[in-house]
Amino acid sequence: MNRVIQKFGGTSVATRESRERVLDKIIDSVKSSESPIVVVSAIGRKGSPYATDTLIEFINNCVESIEDREYDLLLSCGEIISAVVIASLLNKKGYKSRALTGTQAGIITDAHYKDADLLYTQPEGIVYCLNQGIIPVIAGFQGTTEQGEVTTLGRGGSDTTAAILGMALNASRIEIYTDVDGIMTADPRVCEKAKIIPQMSYNEVFQMADSGAKVIHPRAVEYAMNGNIPLVIKNTFTDEPGTYIIQKTKQLADKPISHIITSIAHKNDRVQFTIQNHGDCDKNLLDDIAKENISIDLINIFPYYKVFTIDKAYQLQLEHLLRLNQHAYSLIGNCSKVTIIGERMTGVPGVMARIVKACQQANIEILQTADSLTTIACLIRETDVAQAITLLHEEFNL
Repeated sequence: MNRVIQKFGGTSVATRESRERVLDKIIDSVKSSESPIVVVSAIGRKGSPYATDTLIEFINNCVESIEDREYDLLLSCGEIISAVVIASLLNKKGYKSRALTGTQAGIITDAHYKDADLLYTQPEGIVYCLNQGIIPVIAGFQGTTEQGEVTTLGRGGSDTTAAILGMALNASRIEIYTDVDGIMTADPRVCEKAKIIPQMSYNEVFQMADSGAKVIHPRAVEYAMNGNIPLVIKNTFTDEPGTYIIQKTKQLADKPISHIITSIAHKNDRVQFTIQNHGDCDKNLLDDIAKENISIDLINIFPYYKVFTIDKAYQLQLEHLLRLNQHAYSLIGNCSKVTIIGERMTGVPGVMARIVKACQQANIEILQTADSLTTIACLIRETDVAQAITLLHEEFNL
């Protein structure tokens, strides 16, 4: 029987009605002669009693600080509750099921609490369930060290759990269920003409996630890609086919030249820094920034100055560092990085020209650009984001 990973997000398990939809999806898989392996997130979102953000808020109200080890132990509770609830409901409907923690599922990680990396998997407990006709329901987002300490895989880690298990169990596909019908060409909150993308490549969805689109965790895409396992993004609450994610296919390659772009993603809260170079002190600047755990994006280096962007959350920290080392700088706040993504743009001339022309005609100032084989990113002001994305959506016939 084909093994299928089915991952359900927080909104999918949040209410009695939504949980019934989850059960229907699992049972449909069983009736199709498949072996579902279910992965669940914590119930609901912030404000729900057992949601991850609610647990964080609760502990922050109780104590001023918490050790990373205890932090991970606390946050693992939400997914465990979800696993027990879904497994119990399946049993009630006559489908044998068993809830498993990340530890019991055999996800072995390093000891980097809050954002652990996978070392290896020991999925014997899951395989035992499958051989006994039992549906395993696994608490996502968590693993264990070799010493038995509970760890978490970072925000969005339940997607990562699903991909890890898909690779370890040689699943035929990984289904990620959420509350949208699939991945869209742009954020529908800023672009009314955004449409569902029926099929795309691993690389394209990885670039989307990395560029700010909240579709699936980039690490989950990486694991699925390494195992060459198809990903399907689907809606728990509809029967739409969703978005199918695989290696580059003939269908993708045969898109007409007018459809070289697959999607547009954006990331707000960017701050652009321009820093004047000044002698030996400047040589260590990038190392000093890295030591502060400040991630740099869109960097351009010139003989007399360098320009890059960072997340707004690190602005004060970076300014303190620059003043401490007497670096002359200027900044532009309230920026957004808009990224167009498409595997077919590689080697196609004129793509950047079309972007610049569309923005110039609308008087949208481009502050900085960067590109790769499959992406072109432009830094603009946040106030121009909706207009820029809509214009580019039309320009590239999305």
